[in-house]
Amino acid sequence: MKRRADECGGPLDAPPDDGAEEAANDVEWRRELWAAARCAGILLALLLLVDWGSGRVTPWRSALWLTLTGLLFVLLYPARVSAGRNWLASRQLVRERRVRTDLLVSVRCLDGISPRLLLRDALGGRVEIEPEVLVRNPQLWSLLDAGARKAAAGGSLLCGTTALRRIALRVDRETAHAVFKASGLE
Repeated sequence: MKRRADECGGPLDAPPDDGAEEAANDVEWRRELWAAARCAGILLALLLLVDWGSGRVTPWRSALWLTLTGLLFVLLYPARVSAGRNWLASRQLVRERRVRTDLLVSVRCLDGISPRLLLRDALGGRVEIEPEVLVRNPQLWSLLDAGARKAAAGGSLLCGTTALRRIALRVDRETAHAVFKASGLE
């Protein structure tokens, strides 16, 4: 990771020192990882079963099916989203991307088959996450929202307050729904 130093010699793009008690992770990530592994494993089992049933099992075909299911696993591998005071990170299979939430310059909603939220900071950091991760993890949302409010107050957040407001409404709606469901008032 390339780091830039300020006048005191400290790295600017490293997350600020925040206690471990303030960090939050996506609570559903492990379940999504196992779902990706199950999908790949079931496909491998089905492909080998069809080959075995037709009498075409060979080592090279088995290697082909293993490669194909490995590729499927890589495609389905979920990003692990975590956040702390003034930072948000998304760890892919090979790479981690971070943004400083207190230095955000833009937040954009990318619509498509899978909606995405694109966050950019003043240091050039860029993270793309699913808004659903924030909706189902209120702690992640709270940390992102606190940093975004600092960025807006500091004048660095130039565009994206509407996207953040929409996510805030969804988080509030889902939280209220969960409270009503838990209390039996649904």
